[in-house]
Amino acid sequence: MGVTRFLDLPGHHSLFYYLLLAVLTGVFLQALGIGGLFFFKRSGEKRANLCYGLLLIAFSLTLLHYILLMTGLPERFPHLYFLPVYFSLSFPPLLFYHIKLNLYPAYQFRWSDGKHLVLPAGQFLFFLGVFLSPIAYKSHVERAFFNPFYGASETALYLLTFFAYLYFGYRYILEKKHHLRTSRDVQLVRYLSKLVQVLFVLFCVHTGFVLTDFISYELMNINLRAVKPYAAFGILSFAALVLWLSIYGFQVLVWGRKVLK
Repeated sequence: MGVTRFLDLPGHHSLFYYLLLAVLTGVFLQALGIGGLFFFKRSGEKRANLCYGLLLIAFSLTLLHYILLMTGLPERFPHLYFLPVYFSLSFPPLLFYHIKLNLYPAYQFRWSDGKHLVLPAGQFLFFLGVFLSPIAYKSHVERAFFNPFYGASETALYLLTFFAYLYFGYRYILEKKHHLRTSRDVQLVRYLSKLVQVLFVLFCVHTGFVLTDFISYELMNINLRAVKPYAAFGILSFAALVLWLSIYGFQVLVWGRKVLK
């Protein structure tokens, strides 16, 4: 995934730019706050709550990554290059385990579950390593085609794993539908189904922007990120994912606690 600044000269931005920046900042703060509240949620499965809190925080920090790039702050303050707030490969497993642990709270983690941490941990360590490197070095590090943590390969992994984990999570929901025993199970399946279905639609839209950008740049040598409206809608497609996860999380915190105990 990628985004560029809309204008090169600070102080010469349009009203639309500042409105967009305000919206993105609001979505970031909302997701960060609601994600933090999930760490203190007493009802429901504790590990599932932890996964959703981490999911919201990971999404919000990744949105912060895009906000920083959009404003050009890393270029003005080089020490911000590769600030370790980019967690695209953490989204799929966190979402998956939130669903799985909610549906099957008796599940116990096994050593084999560790494989789901490989890509998220690798991405974080990559960003942390570059961030702690001298400015003279990290200011020349860019997105690379074959980099599995930040580049074209990372984008492919991000899209493929998100759809895959979303699919397997939905399969767990469908399986649970055939074994509903209590009113809580019915409400839980309804909540999680809504989460996944809306997320699928929004992620398809987001994927369309990502793939169009990649194909136009790699095959036609057209940089759509330099087109301001396209870049704006591209980052808004990601912000829509963050906003929906925040809205869902708020619903669970306020109304869901009455049925998802």
